[in-house]
Amino acid sequence: MDEAEENNCLKIAKEAAKKAGDKILQIYGEEFSVSYKEDKSPLTIADQKANDIIESYLLKTNIPILSEEGNRTEYKDRKNWNLLWIVDPLDGTKEFVKRNGEFTVNIALVKNGKPILGVVFAPVKGWLYYGSPNGSYREFDTKKVKLPLNNKSTSFKVVGSRSHQSPETKEYFDDIRKRKKNVEIVSMGSSIKICLVAEGSADVYPRFAPTMEWDTAAGHAIAKYAGKKLIDLKTNQEMVYNRERLTNNWFIVE
Repeated sequence: MDEAEENNCLKIAKEAAKKAGDKILQIYGEEFSVSYKEDKSPLTIADQKANDIIESYLLKTNIPILSEEGNRTEYKDRKNWNLLWIVDPLDGTKEFVKRNGEFTVNIALVKNGKPILGVVFAPVKGWLYYGSPNGSYREFDTKKVKLPLNNKSTSFKVVGSRSHQSPETKEYFDDIRKRKKNVEIVSMGSSIKICLVAEGSADVYPRFAPTMEWDTAAGHAIAKYAGKKLIDLKTNQEMVYNRERLTNNWFIVE
């Protein structure tokens, strides 16, 4: 894939994320019902409608798609995909249901297990993050800024999950308070947490609770091209994708 093809894929992914975000916002402003999957995670019509919109855009690229809400291809076939889209049409459905605005659309392009571009759109906040070999950026209204930002802070900011706190995470927070001065804990939903580290608004994001590949791939690309790392704590290497087991190991972004 050359630079022109990458740029075209990024353009399509950004358009798809925005259009899906528009549909999500429409449903967000209405009454909607909530059902629950086998793993007890919530599902709404917004997840499904957003997925339909995203797939209508990405199918133009003739690159296979692995989506949380799409038809799941078995690993025996999927393992031969050197290039694929990994999509979460609505990351943070719990936040959507709570109506706190902390949910995102995640679209990543993965090549040979490594994310090579990612788009994360937070519709309520209007934040569009994206990363590619040309760098990572945040667009808000008409402003576009390169990441990381030059944020000067006297505190050490640790970002944690709004809805998925674990005892191990609390232990990590307690430990870091002993080792660092002026530690500030920031709670946030969805993949916005990874983006906060990418832009420099947070110093570290530890995740000691279950996530899936589609929860992290897009944010991972944004963090990577902003000069940050998403490390799989089981392998101590950069997280890889399109694995047989789609559940991520614990990880840290810094």
